[in-house]
Amino acid sequence: MDTKQTPPSMFHANPNSVGIHEVICEEENEEKEEHVRPKTTSALADTEKRHKKHNNRLRPSLPPPPMQGFGRQMSLETGLNQNSKGKGIDRMALPRSGRSFGGFDYNNIEGKKADFNIFRTKSTLSKQNSLLPLRKDHRDNQMECQRTYGSSEGMDESLNKSVPVGRYYAALRGPELDQVKDYEDILLPKDEKWPFLLRFPIGCFGICLGLSSQAVLWRALATSPATKFLHVSPFINIAIWLLATAAVCSVFVAYILKCIFYFEAVKREYFHPIRVNFFFAPWVVFMFLAIGAPPRFVSEPLHPAVWCAFMGPYFLLELKIYGQWLSGGKRRLCKVVNPSTHLSVVGNFVGAILAAKCGWLEAAKFLWSVGFAHYLVVFVTLYQRLPTSEALPKELHPVYSMFIAAPSAASIAWQTIYGEFDGLSRTCFFIALFLYISLVVRITFFTGFRFSLAWWSYTFPMTTASVATIKYAEHVPTIVSKGLALTLSFMSSTMVSLLFVSTLLHAFVWKTLFPNDLAIAITKKRLIKDRKPFKKAYDLKRWTKQALTKHTKDDFDAQNEAF
Repeated sequence: MDTKQTPPSMFHANPNSVGIHEVICEEENEEKEEHVRPKTTSALADTEKRHKKHNNRLRPSLPPPPMQGFGRQMSLETGLNQNSKGKGIDRMALPRSGRSFGGFDYNNIEGKKADFNIFRTKSTLSKQNSLLPLRKDHRDNQMECQRTYGSSEGMDESLNKSVPVGRYYAALRGPELDQVKDYEDILLPKDEKWPFLLRFPIGCFGICLGLSSQAVLWRALATSPATKFLHVSPFINIAIWLLATAAVCSVFVAYILKCIFYFEAVKREYFHPIRVNFFFAPWVVFMFLAIGAPPRFVSEPLHPAVWCAFMGPYFLLELKIYGQWLSGGKRRLCKVVNPSTHLSVVGNFVGAILAAKCGWLEAAKFLWSVGFAHYLVVFVTLYQRLPTSEALPKELHPVYSMFIAAPSAASIAWQTIYGEFDGLSRTCFFIALFLYISLVVRITFFTGFRFSLAWWSYTFPMTTASVATIKYAEHVPTIVSKGLALTLSFMSSTMVSLLFVSTLLHAFVWKTLFPNDLAIAITKKRLIKDRKPFKKAYDLKRWTKQALTKHTKDDFDAQNEAF
């Protein structure tokens, strides 16, 4: 038989893989052999032996083939089994590259089993191990995963240090931006109950703010000359103070445990544009408890160590946050400002009140100045929403009552420092009173929302305004001032009572107080990006402009050469 010599290119395949060119050549040889005249068995065997010897002589002399990409050797639809030998090459289907949830192991994507370890605290040992060279088999598994499921961006999504501020506004909605929009994907399953610590948000300190501020209010009602005719029992102040102390201790311990076991989730809350302000809340609560402590338990003046213990962490955190506002980066004030930003300002006035009670008047004046300067900036920024900033969702209306807290606290702090309710103190009080009235007349502004911990944002500013009204009634003892003080105190106490009962029902009866905290599980980017219809038009416009500019330049050069 006239044996056709096989071209050398068929032997250039990688020994660890099977090339398509070799398979095609073999199939062509098989088709040709079917049309060849049949020969005897012995002649055919001799021909095959000569063919094999000829191939063995050619193979060693060939240079090593260049490494070719896997995509050029086989199709995405059908692959070749690398373990197969000879002509009987098995065909197998390669898995398609698809988008997966960042929190799932790529081996369990079909089952979508939750991996809550992505939010666990990374130990020092694990960080050190991550810097060691990977073993060959582990490195091969990672390469296989990246080739099968595309880039590893989705898998490492939960390990990102920061989520853009605009991403929270784009992916979330609700009173505290705590609900994921319908078209968004998250890193953890929605229909599975998460661990308690993952479901425990930092917004729970809002409950402590409401209760601790009530302790300050009822101490003022029991000791103020303006409300002496009410004969308020001091035991109410003691009971509320003990309740607030128990609440803040429970919430503080629970969140410390969350920091220990799920620090990655705590980082997500820190980057949240609204929840970051609640990191100031625990220190404000502690200062409220020190100010509203019953006279039977403490004696004035307070020890300065109390002020240092509570105001120190607050001051360090505010240096970090205010520095971000001044730096003009992605978290500049016009991008992250919202009504809850007042929490990062109110603490300065509360700290000034506590410093005055400790006898440190200069420190109190310093804090009051810092708080008032930044309050003006926040107030103007919120009033004049810049076109480049994100629009506040409608569900954030309850926290608009935060506008009342800062001027009320500033009024009380000035009166505590200088001992009189003078012009500046009254100016701050009248600003707070006007904002209070402007919100009260908009009843529909705060209706139509389901119960949430954000409703506790009502209580703290209302209580602060009530205390400021009592201080004003002490210096202006009229029927109107006293009646206003009683009215505002009754409204704030009623609101706290209703919310406290509702919180207990949702926590222990209906068990719906702590749903899955979806806000911490959003992805850094949308898995399916929106199409930009104007992108092509923009590119065409830019290309036309460049072409015209180039054409004009060429004509100008040609004219210069002609002259």
